[in-house]
Amino acid sequence: MKILLAPAETKNPNGDSKPFCEENFFLKELFFKREEIFELYENHIKSLDLQELSKWFGLKKIEEVKRYKQSLKNKPTMKAIQRYEGVAFDALAYDSLDNKQKAYIDDNVVLFSNLFGPIKASDLIPDYKYKQGAKLPNVNVEKFYLENFSLALDDYLGEEIIDLRAGHYEKFYKTKKANVLTFKFLKDNKVVSHWAKHYRGILLKHLATNNISSIAEFLASNIDGLKLIEIQEKKNIKLLVMQIE
Repeated sequence: MKILLAPAETKNPNGDSKPFCEENFFLKELFFKREEIFELYENHIKSLDLQELSKWFGLKKIEEVKRYKQSLKNKPTMKAIQRYEGVAFDALAYDSLDNKQKAYIDDNVVLFSNLFGPIKASDLIPDYKYKQGAKLPNVNVEKFYLENFSLALDDYLGEEIIDLRAGHYEKFYKTKKANVLTFKFLKDNKVVSHWAKHYRGILLKHLATNNISSIAEFLASNIDGLKLIEIQEKKNIKLLVMQIE
């Protein structure tokens, strides 16, 4: 069983591992495809002035724009699961987990980067900025990764998937073969939107701390603060409606 997770706009600026290279990623046979987008990104960033970059990055502070205008080629890297900062990642609290729980995350979680495509939690990435939905010239990045990585991902992810992504990242990959769990969160009978990220992080922490290895095992488990109230099925996908208590 594998777990799919969305990235976060905010990044940890640190890192002490080697810069962007093939060894930093899984699915090494497709590194040349990542490299293709990486080069397009580098050239595009280089071609824009600070005002244009401010809009493309979605940043107002010029100092932040200057930080991300720098080339990524020599920037140090760190694990993707530690690079991203945000509501889901705060709820997971990866650094507070023990070694066995961290290994579970490293081995089983696949994130979907707007720049690097599908990456394992343990893949090493630099501090970068790529606003969700931003466009590179002459290429649709989501479609590019969908077309070039889907077959390899089908093989890698196997027959059971827990999908904790936001809907946007289905543009990068959508399985047609595996059995998939997705989630909707309700509070006072209303759908939770932004804070759904928090509960996705809670679910991921639950999976790691309990070393859950199958969908059946997950469905049989109890999650503090969440109650399963409905399962909606469509083809290979089960949507779990969770009540926040």
